[in-house]
Amino acid sequence: MRVALRIAALSSMTLLAACALPRSGPNKNEIYKGSVDRGGNTHVLFVNDHVARASSYTPSYGFGSDFLSAGTVGADEIRPGDVLGLTIWENVDDGLLASMGQSNTPLQELQVDSGGYIFVPYAGRVRAAGNTPDELRQIITRQLETQTPDPQVTVTRVAGNGATVSVMGKVGGQGVYPIERPTRTLSAMLAQAGGVAIDPEVAVVTVKRGNNTGRVWLRDLYANPRNDVALRPGDVILVEEDQRSFTALGALGGQTKVPLGSEEINAIEAIAMVGGLSSNLADPTGVFVLRNEPQSVARNVLGRDVYGDQRMAYVLDLTRPNGLFLARDFLIRDGDTVYVTEAPYVQWQKTLGAITGSASTANSLSSLGN
Repeated sequence: MRVALRIAALSSMTLLAACALPRSGPNKNEIYKGSVDRGGNTHVLFVNDHVARASSYTPSYGFGSDFLSAGTVGADEIRPGDVLGLTIWENVDDGLLASMGQSNTPLQELQVDSGGYIFVPYAGRVRAAGNTPDELRQIITRQLETQTPDPQVTVTRVAGNGATVSVMGKVGGQGVYPIERPTRTLSAMLAQAGGVAIDPEVAVVTVKRGNNTGRVWLRDLYANPRNDVALRPGDVILVEEDQRSFTALGALGGQTKVPLGSEEINAIEAIAMVGGLSSNLADPTGVFVLRNEPQSVARNVLGRDVYGDQRMAYVLDLTRPNGLFLARDFLIRDGDTVYVTEAPYVQWQKTLGAITGSASTANSLSSLGN
């Protein structure tokens, strides 16, 4: 009876231990069971030279042709919202506008309306937007010279609120800034706003213009003059720290979310960034990179037509003759999960430990029974 009790206790505890052993995640066979070949929805592929090349697509930052082809805004061009000052001289003692004994009439703070017009007495509603102050001066002069002899007109810009951009995010001074002669390009406007307030190596600059958006690394903005795009009234400039990252899980030196930074990172570097493979746990034949692959890249990798984004599990076997080279050539992208399975013997050791512990527990129970 006592022997049967011991055996029953030992068997139940061993079965329980085998079913509930702690581990860092699924093993290789469990991942393989989810492959398309076995009725799952994930393409499980061993990385070779073709796979490494076909999957090396890396989304890049940059500006579209609509940004790159835009010319600089004329610093003297009048725009809706600008405030103008006019002074009109008349060559008569009793002029249309001037008071008795005065030869000139100042018209201060004439704001250009949303349609681009201002109102000038005796000249009527005059279109100001799109003209320089000198061009507007000539237009008003022509309108008045039929009513007063030899009028002289001056036009000045009192305030240029009509041509502004908004600068936000990690800059020295957020705010609304006018587009002036020294600040007609992106880099000049950032300097006007006090420069970036974060590490330039991870700073990303986004420009939103209507429905279009362009994005560039700060270092690429200064390295390539083409990226120093001309600004337009109403542009929104946002400076922020790059948010791209990958996640490291499993039998690694650390399990965490890791920023990618501005450089391209391969699988070897990604593993090294979290402390490398755990020498006591990791299976070097079971290094997985999990990602959702865009349709165009998935077609190149698989060599056949597929539709929509595809779940991919890339397998890196570091024990193969060129395994380390393939891992070095395989690029990590934003949103990737780098997962390393545990070596089979680890689970075996855990099972043995569970059995040994269960046997001790069974003996303890037997002693209590006695």
